[in-house]
Amino acid sequence: MANYVYLAQSLDGYIADKDHSVDWLDRYVDTPEGNDMGYAEQMAKVDALVMGRKTAEFVLAATQSWPYDKPVFVYSNTWQTAPEGLEDRIFLVSGTAREVVAQLAQKGFNDLYIDGGLTITSFLREDLIDEMVITTVPVILGGGIALFGALDKPLRFAHRAAKRFNQTVVQNHYVRVR
Repeated sequence: MANYVYLAQSLDGYIADKDHSVDWLDRYVDTPEGNDMGYAEQMAKVDALVMGRKTAEFVLAATQSWPYDKPVFVYSNTWQTAPEGLEDRIFLVSGTAREVVAQLAQKGFNDLYIDGGLTITSFLREDLIDEMVITTVPVILGGGIALFGALDKPLRFAHRAAKRFNQTVVQNHYVRVR
C-alpha cells in the first residue's frame, strides 16, 4: 500500500503560473523521441487517482476526452455529482485524507496517485505520501500555485534517483523516511 506524487514544477516551486496555466510546461516536457519520462510506469503502479476538484476541472477543460483509464476519486466538498458522461470514471470523496485512504482501501484501492497542490498538501499533513517523483523545469515563474503548502512539521524524504530529459529537465525520485 503506497501513495505516490508525480508532478512537474518550476525552479521556484510552482505547478502552475499566476494565471493557473501550465502552458509553460509544453516547451520542456514534449520529448522528440516520445519519452513519457516515466509516466506510464508510474501509472502502472497505482490502482486509482485521488485529485482535488480544481485539478479535475483543469483536466476536464484542457483535454478533449478524459485521459485516465483508472478510477479517479475527486476530493471535493462542492461537487454533488460526477460530470455528465463520466459517472463510471469519476467518483466523489470527502473527509480527511486519512478517511479517504481508509474508504478507498475498503474498496480495494491501495496504491494511489495523489494529484493537485491542495490535495497533496492535505495528504502530506497527515503523513500519507510514500513516494514522490518531481520533475523540475528550468523556468522561474515568480508566482502561481505552489507545489506544497504549509505543514505542521517537517517530513524527511530520501533521494533515490535522478534523471535528466531533453538536456533540460531533471526528475528526482524521493521515498519517505519514517
